[in-house]
Amino acid sequence: MTHRDGSPHLRCLVTGATGYIGGRLVPELLDAGHQVRCLARTPQKLRDHPWADRVEVVRGDVADEESVRASMRDIDVAYYLVHALGTGAGFERTDRRAAEIFGEQARAAGVRRVVYLGGLTPRNVPAPELSPHLRSRAEVGAILLRSGVPTTVLRAAVIIGSGSASFEMLRYLTERLPVMVTPSWVRTRIQPIAVRDVLRYLVGSALMPDEVNRAFDIGGADVVTYRDMMRRYAAAAGLPRRLIVPVPVLTPGLSSHWVGLVTPVPRQIARPLAESLRHEVVCDEHDIAAYVPDPPGSPIGVDKALVLALQRVRETRVTTRWSSASVPGAPSDPLPTDPDWAGGSLYTDRRERTVDATPQALWTVIEGVGGENGWYSFPLAWAVRGWADRLVGGVGLRRGRRDAHRLRVGDSLDFWRVEEIDRGRLLRLRAEMRLPGLAWLEMYAEQDEAGRTRYRQRALFHPHGLLGHAYWWSVSPFHAVVFGGMARNIALAAAGGPDRGRAAEEETAR
Repeated sequence: MTHRDGSPHLRCLVTGATGYIGGRLVPELLDAGHQVRCLARTPQKLRDHPWADRVEVVRGDVADEESVRASMRDIDVAYYLVHALGTGAGFERTDRRAAEIFGEQARAAGVRRVVYLGGLTPRNVPAPELSPHLRSRAEVGAILLRSGVPTTVLRAAVIIGSGSASFEMLRYLTERLPVMVTPSWVRTRIQPIAVRDVLRYLVGSALMPDEVNRAFDIGGADVVTYRDMMRRYAAAAGLPRRLIVPVPVLTPGLSSHWVGLVTPVPRQIARPLAESLRHEVVCDEHDIAAYVPDPPGSPIGVDKALVLALQRVRETRVTTRWSSASVPGAPSDPLPTDPDWAGGSLYTDRRERTVDATPQALWTVIEGVGGENGWYSFPLAWAVRGWADRLVGGVGLRRGRRDAHRLRVGDSLDFWRVEEIDRGRLLRLRAEMRLPGLAWLEMYAEQDEAGRTRYRQRALFHPHGLLGHAYWWSVSPFHAVVFGGMARNIALAAAGGPDRGRAAEEETAR
């Protein structure tokens, strides 16, 4: 199949479409005229994306041979954009097996090309000395190159874009710490790349000739140190010059704790990012330009990449974030609303309020909870719960929101994830904090038989073992303040605007 201009019209499979890069690649492929099929473990997470009605979505997992086989049917180009980072000590084994399945099934299905986004590995560093994260990325690339399917492996270092983990880490470190005692890796030379250049290379790789089967280094126009990047970010953001003092005593493990305390990026993600910066990661070649030519002004330099990312953040036009992908090990089922719920004990805290406002005004407040908008009750209690979660390796309360006003299924929202939206009526959140059980929070905007607006709120907890029961009863004395205050202040905010709700929230805190 071809376009009217004679360029190929390809059928593309995208794995990792719920993640940071995959969620941005899909619309780029569609705009290039290709057909797209997405393989997702939880298809409903793609439901609210603006491009959802233009793609085919199939349920599956790259670690499941049967679902990968079915997803490869009639595919020309298969994008491999997933990894098992953060799933535990065995993530390298998981990544290895998933890559083997993907390559085998691509070859069996007659796929014309596999495209993989990996990490840029340092020169002259033996594999055993690489971080587990970089070593696994390199191994996955090698497996796909040996699969018998022509493969393009794109190797990138730090990716700069609104919502990327690397950018969020850089942003929060620089904005929150005018004086920093930093790990020695801030002096390591790196070659960052703007996310829009990454996407351009990914889309262009689909059209490479069949004889191309190799890895390409991809980077931006500048080679800098991480310290340089922090100073350049400060300049781009209009901040005073930062004082940065590198010290040799902060190991990757210690520095990941430091990053976790200051930024929204949790320790299990911060550590591989920090470990990857121990060695210099600079491109050895720019051969990709022979197949995906650089337009004028590309590759983009660090300063422009930072400005573009900041502009997106300030305009709340962040389409995907590092937290778009689910937290490994987070609960997935069963749902507390299933008619055949048979999960044993289910503790429930219910709150209802009559609201002197329209259901639409109430829904605006409901959909705006979290992030900078807060949770409308006892801010200190929410903050302490977030700090406690970070201390035990959880995501904490700092992930915030992708968009200040509108949510979609699959969005991370502080230490929750949006599980369901019936827009104008229901918002259901699933807890991703560390808990001895499963937890949900539901918020409803409804009208009763008399035509009055009603706010209904339900917190649910399904305990795991004795510890789970003990947890519920230990926190239940605080529910009147936390959940009761939340219901009251949301109703007040809907009736009198956010300022009235926040004033009540501050009064509750006092």
